[in-house]
Amino acid sequence: MKDPRYKKNHSLLIPTLLLALFCVGGMELLFCAHFSPALYHRITDPVVEPVTRAARAVKARLDQWEFDLRLDRTLADIGEFSAQYKQPRPMPLPERPQYAIYPELLEPPPEPAEPALTEFTEENGQSILTGGTPVVYYNQGDPQWRDKPFGTDYIGKYACGPTVMAIIVSTLTDTDTDPEKMSAWAYDNGYWCSGSGSYPSLIQGASKTFGIECREAKDCDAKMLRSHLEGGGLAVALVGPGHFTKSGHFILLHGTSSAGEVLVADPNSRKNSLALWDPQVILEEAKASSGDGVCIWLLG
Repeated sequence: MKDPRYKKNHSLLIPTLLLALFCVGGMELLFCAHFSPALYHRITDPVVEPVTRAARAVKARLDQWEFDLRLDRTLADIGEFSAQYKQPRPMPLPERPQYAIYPELLEPPPEPAEPALTEFTEENGQSILTGGTPVVYYNQGDPQWRDKPFGTDYIGKYACGPTVMAIIVSTLTDTDTDPEKMSAWAYDNGYWCSGSGSYPSLIQGASKTFGIECREAKDCDAKMLRSHLEGGGLAVALVGPGHFTKSGHFILLHGTSSAGEVLVADPNSRKNSLALWDPQVILEEAKASSGDGVCIWLLG
């Protein structure tokens, strides 16, 4: 007859082996992450990236549900008050967050333009993106501010909106600003959307505060966009998934080529900023998720 202790010890064998494998594998990954980051990412990215995409999709869906509930509640309140007053009191509708619910998609940019059309130069300690209306260029991923806070998020991943406004304000005014300062201003003034970047109203709100003429142009087409840029104006586009982003992203348009292509200052990509873009591509990717025109603002 077998000793009962043998059966008990045998039942613990498999969990013990699994725990040992987990500990050994964890230590190997830890050493790999420290001594060979490239190999570490090749091992872990196939597991981490699908989980990250799924979490982002769930977050976007929850944000959309929250928005829909707030919108329904506001519309119900408007109906209730309309029955009580001859002149219904104004009630602001809730604002959609920057990030929209779209499938994952990211396409390569066109080939870089000739330096005669657009390039990065240094002037008075600032990075200047030439061509069209030259702009003071900031990149949200630069080391001096990428890990700084934007609300409870951080600038490197979430502050494309404040970075675009920092470019605009630094270019068109004498205000001393940068992505870190503009992110703090946007947070203090209610334009930060937790886990989703910025509310689109940031563009007009910041423009008004810093004395820059700005209007939303939901009916903007390629002809209107080219005309505005050729006249020395700037434009902001909030684009969905495509060439610039997998979710939602603010970019600045600052000029055109002789062939009618558009010059872009992408706050997250110097490579995109050196390319020439078909304006129709930008307008297609800037279509509002609500179906209400395009998310374009014309400035100056």
